[in-house]
Amino acid sequence: ILALEHPRPMKRPVPEVHPKPGARVPRLWRQEVERILITDDQIARRIRIMAREIVRDFAGREMVVVSLLNGTVMFLGDLIRNLSLPLRLDFIGVSSYGAGTESGELVFTKELRLDMRGRDVLLVDDILDTGKTLYRVLGKLRALKPRRIKTCVLLNKAARRIEAVEADYVGFEIPDIVVVGYGLDFAERYRNLPFVGMLHPHVYDQASQQVKPVRPGKAGRQGGD
Repeated sequence: ILALEHPRPMKRPVPEVHPKPGARVPRLWRQEVERILITDDQIARRIRIMAREIVRDFAGREMVVVSLLNGTVMFLGDLIRNLSLPLRLDFIGVSSYGAGTESGELVFTKELRLDMRGRDVLLVDDILDTGKTLYRVLGKLRALKPRRIKTCVLLNKAARRIEAVEADYVGFEIPDIVVVGYGLDFAERYRNLPFVGMLHPHVYDQASQQVKPVRPGKAGRQGGD
C-alpha cells in the first residue's frame, strides 16, 4: 500500500510515496500499528511545498484560516508555521451520530466567531473522503459571503467520494484504507502519532465488537467526511 503526492498545478505525473526504508514502527506502538504509510519527514517536506503554493496564491491579502476540529490540530500547527502571510485563525466543529468510521447525521458543535464577509478564506481539514463534511462546511461558509474560499487537506481518499467536492491543496493521495496518526484517530486514539500509519486488523476487529451508541461530538469523521 502506498500514498501518492498530489500533482502540482502543472499537471505533472503523480509521484509515488512509499514507506521510507527503515521506517520502523516505534516499539511502544508495534502491537497496534502495523506499518508507517507516510513518515514525519515526508509530511514535513510536503507541508513546506503546500505552504509555498498557498503563500503564492494569497499574496497581498490577509487570509482567514478556518480549521475543522479535531483531527487538523497537528497539520494546522505545522502548516501555519510555514505561512509567511498575515492571517487570522478560527475553528469550526463538526461531528456525527454514529460510531467507528461510519458516517451519520452531521452536527455543528462549534460555530465560527470571526466575520468572514469579504475575506479570503482557507478551509483546512485533515482528510477528504466522501466529501460530506466538506460539502456542508463549504455551504455554511459561502452563506457568510467571503471574497473567496480555498480548501486544503492533508489526505485525499478519492475512492470514497460521494459529494462533488475537491480540495485546492492536497498533501497526499491515499487508497481506501483507514489511517491513523498525525491528528487522525481511530476510536479517539492514535492522534499523537508523528506519522500516518495503519493499524493491525485485530485492532479494528476488537473495536467493532465493542461499539456502543455515542453522542454528537464523540464519533470520528474518518470514513464519513
